[in-house]
Amino acid sequence: MDVVCDKCQGKFKIPDEKVPKGQVFSVACPKCQNKISIDTRTDAPPAPAAGPKPPSEKTLLDEVGAGSYDADEKPFDFLEEGAKTALLCEQDAGLQAKIRTALQNMGYSTTVPASARDVLKQMRFHVFDIVMLNERFDSPNPDMNNVLRYLDQLPMSTRRHIFVALFTERFRTMDNMVAFNKSVNIVVNLKNIDDFEKILRRGVADYEAFYRVFKQSLTKIGKI
Repeated sequence: MDVVCDKCQGKFKIPDEKVPKGQVFSVACPKCQNKISIDTRTDAPPAPAAGPKPPSEKTLLDEVGAGSYDADEKPFDFLEEGAKTALLCEQDAGLQAKIRTALQNMGYSTTVPASARDVLKQMRFHVFDIVMLNERFDSPNPDMNNVLRYLDQLPMSTRRHIFVALFTERFRTMDNMVAFNKSVNIVVNLKNIDDFEKILRRGVADYEAFYRVFKQSLTKIGKI
């Protein structure tokens, strides 16, 4: 066995037959008499090699994003240039009817997808002017809503063209701090649904006023 003194760095050998097996022992350095501790206990067996890693679980966003083009996923086939479009993500028939009426009164062509998967597929090929989203749409956990997560990851150059209204039972209507936190334009509590058209008109007017000068500047330099 080769031994190196940790004090003077001197090197010397101990015959293998004189080395105690499976224990800790000490020897003196022949050069500086430093006491050197040596451990000959059997090392622990190496950990078994890791097996192949299971494939990572794909999220709905990953699944839809990897899909190929399907013409059936386009929400509108025939629209006049400049027509305003809305995406209504609400599964309650009564609420859906009230929201859709408000959108029609404001001149929006509206599509009503059945699931978050349908929403994401349609948004791949069309930039909607307005998205109406119940935070519990196709999601038991409102904080993990796939549509909201998709909107949150859009490039700002796309996201700023979409007005998003979030329907909730947790927060008060027009709560700007919640809207900012959720990255939406307006929050609407469902108890105020009968006043929704008035709330939406005000929200859209504020949004358009805020971005009007910005969009005009982009138009002048050819960015829109």
